[in-house]
Amino acid sequence: MEQGLNVQGFSYNGYNFSFGERTYIMGILNVTPDSFSDGGLYFDLGRALERAHIMVEAGADIIDVGGESTRPGSDPVPLEEELRRVLPVVERLARELKVPISIDTYKAEVARQALERGATLINDITGLRGDPQMPEVVARFGCPVVVMHIKGTPKNMQENPTYEDVVAEVKEYLREGVELAVKAGLPREKVIIDPGIGFGKTVEHNLKILQSLKEFKALGQPLLVGTSRKSFIGKILNLPVHERLLGTAATVALSIAGGADIVRVHDVGEMRQVVQMADAIVRGYYHG
Repeated sequence: MEQGLNVQGFSYNGYNFSFGERTYIMGILNVTPDSFSDGGLYFDLGRALERAHIMVEAGADIIDVGGESTRPGSDPVPLEEELRRVLPVVERLARELKVPISIDTYKAEVARQALERGATLINDITGLRGDPQMPEVVARFGCPVVVMHIKGTPKNMQENPTYEDVVAEVKEYLREGVELAVKAGLPREKVIIDPGIGFGKTVEHNLKILQSLKEFKALGQPLLVGTSRKSFIGKILNLPVHERLLGTAATVALSIAGGADIVRVHDVGEMRQVVQMADAIVRGYYHG
């Protein structure tokens, strides 16, 4: 095994992250009744815990727990309902699993309570813009945070999204998000960026972003890419959501070639094979 160059690393909550050596797999756990791909499947606590254990056994490095659907057209979930959905799951998983737990939320109070119950990472789809208290919360805990790009809100983001230069505009949004975290006091190396595939973007916008991942790597931050089962794959291949495995595999492999440090996926076992092959080619990372 050879180790990659330009390794970025930090530790938090007993976990060590070393970006650049290999790609991390973030497994998606939606504890919602209405997510676009798996809504309702893991709304029950027992099913959610079982699914998380299965994903870890299949190779997930991080479990990302979300209690609010962010599919196009979705409505916000009240704070108390989101807390009710995610806190029992986070608390149990933090005790039972040996991998870090991420909480997919833009609400500072959800983030705070999840971190107090053992969460390790905050995944904010609004890039720290959705709640003015979020930068202060992540800085106070010193936890890693994913700053994602979104144009609009989940309710309206796919209503004719337009850009003059999608790569430049998304890149600037992410740069500003990084600075929000740093200004609040979070170490820069703990800010992960995500260009937000499918969040206020057309098929062409998504393709342009995936073609330009090295532009985002130029910001100097770890890069997360989430393409799993998304509608642009369905539109290109003319396939429903549960038949997009191979399309997802292509986007995951090419994202790694473009510099992705974390890939966020539903089908962990299958994507683990994709990640292992891509890492062997791109980073020389393999066990011979």
